[in-house]
Order: sequence, then C-alpha cells, then structure tokens
Amino acid sequence: MHDARRFRNGLWLFLALGILFAGTPAPTLHAGDMDSVLIIDLDGPINPGSALYVARGIGEALDRRAALIVLKMDTPGGLETSMRTIIKAILNSDIPVVVFVAPRGAGAASAGVMVTVAGHVAAMAPGTNIGAAHPVGAGGKDIQETMSVKILNDMASYGRGIADQKGRNGEWVEKAIRESVSVTAEEALEKKVIDLVAEDLDDLLQKLDGREVVAGGRTVVLSTRGLIKDVYRPDFRDRVLRTISDPSIAYILMMIGLAGIYFELSHPGAILPGVVGSISLILAFFSFQTLPVNYAGLLLIVLGVILFIAEIKITSYGLLSVGGLISLTLGSIMLFETVEVPMKTILPTVALVGGFFIVVAGLAFRAQRSRPKGGSEGIIGEVGVVRQRLDPEGLVFVHGEIWRAQSDEVVEPDEKVEVVGIRGLTLKVRRSGNSVF
Repeated sequence: MHDARRFRNGLWLFLALGILFAGTPAPTLHAGDMDSVLIIDLDGPINPGSALYVARGIGEALDRRAALIVLKMDTPGGLETSMRTIIKAILNSDIPVVVFVAPRGAGAASAGVMVTVAGHVAAMAPGTNIGAAHPVGAGGKDIQETMSVKILNDMASYGRGIADQKGRNGEWVEKAIRESVSVTAEEALEKKVIDLVAEDLDDLLQKLDGREVVAGGRTVVLSTRGLIKDVYRPDFRDRVLRTISDPSIAYILMMIGLAGIYFELSHPGAILPGVVGSISLILAFFSFQTLPVNYAGLLLIVLGVILFIAEIKITSYGLLSVGGLISLTLGSIMLFETVEVPMKTILPTVALVGGFFIVVAGLAFRAQRSRPKGGSEGIIGEVGVVRQRLDPEGLVFVHGEIWRAQSDEVVEPDEKVEVVGIRGLTLKVRRSGNSVF
C-alpha cells in the first residue's frame, strides 16, 4: 500500500517537473561556444549542382561543430528549384547562416536576391549590387503571358514572405521581382533589404560580434572574435556535378551516349564507341537526377533511336529515318520541364547525331545486303580459270586459290568457269564462256 502511494507521488512529481521545464523558454545560446566559421563560396549560376554543394556545406557545418556559416556569394541567378533548395537549407539550419555578397564588383541578381534575404544575417560588400529578380525562362527568354502572371505572383509572395519573416523590406523585394529594380549595397542597407555592409570577411566578423539572431528556433548571440576560418571546398563529385548539371551539357552527353551505344550495337567489336557511349550515358543519367526531366521527352528520344535501328532491318525508303529525326527533335525540346536547352544547341546536335545515325544505318544496311566476300558463301558465283582439264574433275584457279572442281561437261584448260556450289573441298562449276584467261 505504501509502495503504491510512493509510486503515485513520484509519478505526479515527474509530471509536474515535465510541465515546468516544458514551459521554460529556450535558453539563449552563445555561438562562441564553438571556435570556427565555415565559409562556403557560391560563385556562378545557381543550378542543381551548386545547390547541392551549398546544402551539403550547411550540413557539414554541423559535423564540424562550426559556430557560424558564411555563404559568400556572387551570382547572376539561376534555377528556381535550385534556389528553393538553398533557401530551405538556410531556413532549417540550426547554425546561423550569413549571406555575404562579396567581393567588390559581385552581385546578387534574380534568384540571388531571395537567397540573400533568406540569410539569418544579410550583408554586402561596397561596390556590389542586388536586385533584378524578375523571373524569366531558360536562356533569358520571356515566359508566356498566362504562365508569367502565375510564376510572378508565386515568386513575389515567396520572396516577400521570406523577407517579412527575417524583418527585412518585403515591399522592396516584391518590387525587385515585379519591376526588376536593382540597388547598390549602401542603398540596400538604407532600404533595410540587408543588415550591414562590410569591407571584407574580417570586417564582417567584427561587425557580427554580439548580434542576436534566431536559428533553429533559438536566439543565438554571435561571438565572432577569434573564430578560425574554415573553408568548405567542393570535392570532385561537386565539381563534376556543377559542370554536368547544365541542361545543355547533360543533353549533349545523353546524345553522345546514345550514338556510341548505337554504333556498338550495329558494328559489334568496335569497342571504343561503346565505352565512350556508356560513360557519357552514365554521366547524363547522373545529372538527370538533379534536373527536372520530362520522361515524355526522354521516351521520344529513345523512340528516335529505335526508329533508326529499325531502318537497318526494314526497307522504308528513308521514312523511318525521317521519323527518327522528328522524334529526336521533339524529344530534345521537351526533355526538361522547367528549364530548356537552347535551340542553338538542339539543332546542331540533332543534325550531327541524326546524320550519324543515318550514315551508320546505311552502312549496316549495305553490309547486310552485300554478297559475302569469304567462306563457302563468298566463293559461290565467283568466276575462275581451269588449270587442269575437267572431265568431270580437275583443277581450277578461283578466288586466288587452286581448287579441285567438278563439272557436268568437259571444260578445257584456260576456259572460264563459274562456281555454282561447294561440297567439302570440291567446287561445283559450269562453263562461263569460251574466252581465254
């Protein structure tokens, strides 16, 4: 009885303590408890490769127990999906992320605007600019009117929501998206688009010291004096991915891969085209995992290759080849959903690869239809010269060799004979004419 009462009292005490600690506000952390700042360089377009590189860098900061992350950025913009990948990594980071547009002469245009305002601290170096965030299609093309309105409204609300959440000028961010306005670092600071202007990384760390930010649901007081600078460098995988994540390069790799595999299948034993084609296809599929692939476009390209293969087996007088070229062209245009390969890349590639397919198919077709040049089948139909009188057997010179031959009629030496059959090592011949050799 006493044991039961003690158990209930302990349970109530445990619950009371749980409620007490649950209601206690989260403690303020000091970033200086850890002694390094991880620097991530984002220089160039924002694409799937660079987005994964930045996201991995933010994750690496946790493993290295960094006190702070500085995303040093100079970008003309990039893909919306890649931009959102970076922003999600920043917003969900437990370690404060400072987005620093630097060095002098750098800029944060288009998607770079949203990445900048998403940082826990947004900073710029003198002589830099930010803005011109109006969304456009791949290659800078204007988007169709109806789709443009939808994308514009979505991007404006997305950018303004992030800016408002971070206490920055959401109205200006929306204006940058709708009207493509751009400002200098000093103007951005005045308009409260960013938090500070710093000459360089050392000046930035000095100005960040003592600043309070909210990261991972906790208030963090930055203590940046004496932090060790730790640069996150892209590994080989990052460098390869950033290169082949370009839609044009991924597309060209796929076409080279298909051409190489096709040549190897139509001419077995060539080896080199098969090896090059296999490597190119693997690289293309590796990059496809980071790109918005439209499988209808991919299937059209594969159908084009199948039509070229069928041209070898079926006499279509070129109709299958024409169908293959059409499928290749349409599939190339449709290959990616939210990005596109420029026509100046598609047309020459389709022309070269399609011409290659047609030439190889023609050679394979001619080889299949031509008469065998060697073996027992290759010697039938050849014309030779009698060396020893055929009555009914004798010797003939044919195909560069002396053969024993049989004939149903007597044939004198130096007369021409035609091979009509072969049994073992004996030829069956008939008189070809009365002219002498």
